[in-house]
Amino acid sequence: MDFIEELQWRGMIHTIMPGTEEQLAKEMTSAYVGIDPTADSLHIGHLVSIMMLKHFQRAGHKPIALVGGATGMIGDPSGKSAERNLLDETALRHNQDCIKSQLERFLDFTSDAPNAAELVNNYDWMKDYSFLEFIRDIGKHLTVNYMMAKESVKKRLSNDSNVGMSFTEFSYQLLQGFDFLHLYQTKNCKLQMGGSDQWGNITTGTELIRRKTGGEAFALVCPLITKADGGKFGKTESGNVWLDRRYTSPYKFYQFWLNVSDADAEKYIKIFTSLDKAEIESLTAEQAAAPHLRILQKRLAKEVTVMVHSEEDYNAAVEATGILFGNATSDALKKLDEETLLAVFDGVPQFVVSKLTIEQGIKAIDLLTDGAAVFPSKGEMRKLVQSGGVSINKEKLMNQDEIITSANLLNNRYLLVQKGKKNYYLLIVE
Repeated sequence: MDFIEELQWRGMIHTIMPGTEEQLAKEMTSAYVGIDPTADSLHIGHLVSIMMLKHFQRAGHKPIALVGGATGMIGDPSGKSAERNLLDETALRHNQDCIKSQLERFLDFTSDAPNAAELVNNYDWMKDYSFLEFIRDIGKHLTVNYMMAKESVKKRLSNDSNVGMSFTEFSYQLLQGFDFLHLYQTKNCKLQMGGSDQWGNITTGTELIRRKTGGEAFALVCPLITKADGGKFGKTESGNVWLDRRYTSPYKFYQFWLNVSDADAEKYIKIFTSLDKAEIESLTAEQAAAPHLRILQKRLAKEVTVMVHSEEDYNAAVEATGILFGNATSDALKKLDEETLLAVFDGVPQFVVSKLTIEQGIKAIDLLTDGAAVFPSKGEMRKLVQSGGVSINKEKLMNQDEIITSANLLNNRYLLVQKGKKNYYLLIVE
């Protein structure tokens, strides 16, 4: 597999330094991507860089994931309007361990292949490096003029002269450049990859390598991913879409991809999956012939959910989607674990009812009017029950006087009430 060719048809190259293609054709090459460890999970904004490393390894080259423990203590000004919160070493180490376990789903770290992936942390080579050594060995090689000319610096300085830019942040590109130099010298790493907003920082590294060692290093950046409507990719009303199920459940993760627009699905399936060109072209043609079937969205959601979570989580998400939007049975509902149940019905009206009431048994009509205000009156509920419009846990309620007990509860704690076709209510027993 030709790495550059692969990235080109996938729309994953924004800018590439001359000579990069020749370097990759010449020998197995090591390349790295920097990952900010300010959280103990990656989010889908990181996926583009991770997919670049995945394709890089598939093409026979060696990927290095650099966790920015030292630089994470400072904060990168690229694309930011303010300084970040800084982390201590304990938090950074914890985040690094969590990030590595996520990366293992994409990259081979454990085999004895010469191109097995590696994880490094720049804190390891920065922590004992004194400030005097740094300004003597690194700082003297790059002029302030060179650093000021970088787009990320110019943009930040022109944004708001009152906020300005601290010396700490200004020095960030030197630190990132030093990372590249260190990996070049210790691991023969000749390529750095990242998002297009990193071009300035990456080329500072190639320039530092050239000036300090006379050697040649390369840069490749991918476009920043946007949505077709111009909105920010990966952000929802509740914030980032995370890879860790503690922050974004597999169901919500699946739903994110399932609900992208047709234009975005066509773009994202190339970037976020390993499906080959022929299969993607075939899926795109099917989508064009029958857009209402959302073939691209369904396949995209499947591929990414299986890759990040598992086949089992994907199947559970599909089943859960059927419960909310389809004609799923009560058996399917009972199979949902608590995490998925709450994710599916997040946002529907909720009522808390007394555990004692349920344990003693209560008529459905009393529960859904007096116990929880699903219906404003018993008369309205009777009418809807008679016309077959009320379900409890996806089973039609045939008699408003049916006794509801603990035996009816989902996960020993929940009752799902459906009023008409689309109105759901979740009763939580406490």
